[in-house]
This record gives sequence, C-alpha cells and structure tokens, in this order.
Amino acid sequence: MTAAFGPSDFVRATNVSRETLARLETFAALLEKWQRAINLVSPATLPDLWRRHFLDSAQLLPLAPANAALWVDVGSGPGFPGLVLAILGAPRVHLVESDQRKSAFQREVARATSTTNVMFHVKRIEAVRPEDLGGRADVITARALAPPTDVLSWTEHLAAPDTVYLLPTGRNGQGALTGLAESPNIRVEELPSRTDPDSRILRIRGISRD
Repeated sequence: MTAAFGPSDFVRATNVSRETLARLETFAALLEKWQRAINLVSPATLPDLWRRHFLDSAQLLPLAPANAALWVDVGSGPGFPGLVLAILGAPRVHLVESDQRKSAFQREVARATSTTNVMFHVKRIEAVRPEDLGGRADVITARALAPPTDVLSWTEHLAAPDTVYLLPTGRNGQGALTGLAESPNIRVEELPSRTDPDSRILRIRGISRD
C-alpha cells in the first residue's frame, strides 16, 4: 500500500518555508474540523488532502506570469486554489464564492493564518465587476467548478487582453473547450498535472474582447 502524501512530501515538492508549512497545517486542521459540519471537500479526498488539494492548488503558482499581481479565484469553495496561492505568496488574491458558509470558512483560515493579501466576495461570479477587484485580473483560476467554456464565459468581463487563465481539467483538456468561439487571439496550452496523470491544466490567454 502506498504511503500517504503528507506535509513533509509537500515541502519536498514545493520547497516552501517552515513558516508557510505551519500556516498550511493550520488550514488543514481547520478544514478537518469544519468538514464535520459543512461539506467543504469530498470526504473521499480527506486521506489524501495534501496531494489532492494543497499540492493540486500550489502547482498553479509557477505557471503564472512572474509579474502577476491580481489573482481572481472563482467558485473558490473552501479556498482551493486561491487561499493556498495567497498563503504561498500570490500578491493579491480575490476569492469569489457565493456560499456564505464556505466564505466564512475562508475568512477563518485567513484570520488564523494571518493571511492579509486576500479579499472575499460573497456573490455570484457574474455579479463581480472589475471595480470590485481594483482592476482586471492578471490571473483567473477555477478548480472543480464547471466546464472551462462556462468559466471563460462567466469571467470574460474580468479579463484583460493579457489575462492568463489556469484551469485544472481532465485528460482531454483542450477537448473541454469544444464550442469556444474561434479567435486568432486565443492561445491554449495543455500542461500536465503534478498530482494526477489523468488530469491536465489549461493555460489560456487572449479571452478578453477589449
């Protein structure tokens, strides 16, 4: 039987500092506590929390442009990937989550981990405006939310011409974009996932029509 992927494995995979690991361990402890009352993640994934949720979120950080300052994580649930990315050092992260209980959990994790570079929006994605974010997003993420075409449609108004989307998806990554309006400006890369050989990460540019 394969040994569980735990905090020490996460450190080896990401090279995070001891302080950052301690903050993520606080996040993990709170998630396991709140999970008893609120379905934050699939119960089946809890034994592999550090791989399935923490590393799966963390792997997006190096895929973004080095100068990316404004991140928007839509349908962020308990904070994957957005809150993890904020703890890892993404400069300014906006979490969009319409479920008030999940947003309350995000706020508690941010408080307990002294994460101040994160903002909360308890509303539907379509209701968020660029002025709510202080501008257009440099990076937009969404994990286990909806088909990529839906995410792109819902967030196009938040994107600038150089906005980068990072969207984890299944093995047939680009196939998930079937139906996306053809445009010479749209560029799609299909990148391997570090956590699941059957998953891909779509890195998409050129969605904004501005």
